[in-house]
Amino acid sequence: MKQEKKNYNILIGVAALICIVLTVSAVGYIVSRPKPYVIQGEAEAAEYRVSGKVPGRIEEFRAQEGQSVHKGDTLVIIDSPEIRSKIAEAAAAKAAATAQKDKAYNGARSEQITGAYEMYQKAKVGEDVMKKSYARIKSLHDQKVVSDQKYDEVLAQYNAAKATTRAARSQWEMAVKGARQEDKDAAVALVERANAAVELVNSYLDEIRLTAPCDGVVADIYPKVGELVGQGSPIMTIEDLSDMWFTFNIREDRLHNMQSGDRIELSIPALDGRRISATVYYIAARESYATWKATRETGEFDTRTFEVRARPDYQIAGLRPGMSAIMIVDTER
Repeated sequence: MKQEKKNYNILIGVAALICIVLTVSAVGYIVSRPKPYVIQGEAEAAEYRVSGKVPGRIEEFRAQEGQSVHKGDTLVIIDSPEIRSKIAEAAAAKAAATAQKDKAYNGARSEQITGAYEMYQKAKVGEDVMKKSYARIKSLHDQKVVSDQKYDEVLAQYNAAKATTRAARSQWEMAVKGARQEDKDAAVALVERANAAVELVNSYLDEIRLTAPCDGVVADIYPKVGELVGQGSPIMTIEDLSDMWFTFNIREDRLHNMQSGDRIELSIPALDGRRISATVYYIAARESYATWKATRETGEFDTRTFEVRARPDYQIAGLRPGMSAIMIVDTER
């Protein structure tokens, strides 16, 4: 009986020892097991700068910060006296070129044609008179009645009358036919040049009204109404909420073979800790001067920081740029 009791006590002792060993081992494993660590990033969105090609003063804003806009909506109106002046100048040049073209194609007015014809008829009468005078003087000269000098004078006058007639006829015919083809072509070229100038000025006129390049939200407005803005100066920023991603700065010893195409789980504190999935699409080292961490004094190695970007697998309602994103990394991965 005593032997049985002794054996029973031994079994209890062994069982207790085993329980103690198992408990200590479990506690040691739990304590020594590497714990998951948290990496915090933030949401970002594609940004578009709205700027104009022409300088001027801000006349009106059609949208305010935080307002949702659609592609093509008018956002800003710029007052530019220089453009208005150029528009007036181009319109005047076009009107002058068009008048020159009409004159070349329509020819002289009827009054001008009639006047040229009358001058031609007058020259013909003068030529006929001189022709008769020349005939009489020639007959007398042949009879040795008049001197050679007199004959030469009348002949010169007759030739001059014929030249005057030809010139008058040419002026009359030119008035009837209108401008030469070369003059017409030159007039057409002037009109085309004026039209090109008008189109150029109108293209700048379109830049007075600046529109939204995409659907999104007005994030920032830089100048105020009445302020002067230069050519190409940014006026406001539009955030495209349909093109968003998360950015994380991760030390290289915590990347754990992370690669493009990997899916990660995130939580968004601003959305009540909502859990979402995202896909890594970009991994690149950050600038070493800002991210290098010396650890050799602890017997390890120098580490660099990598920028990791992940795009949500679906559109997340309520997500805005700047919201934090929490990624929990399992060290046993």
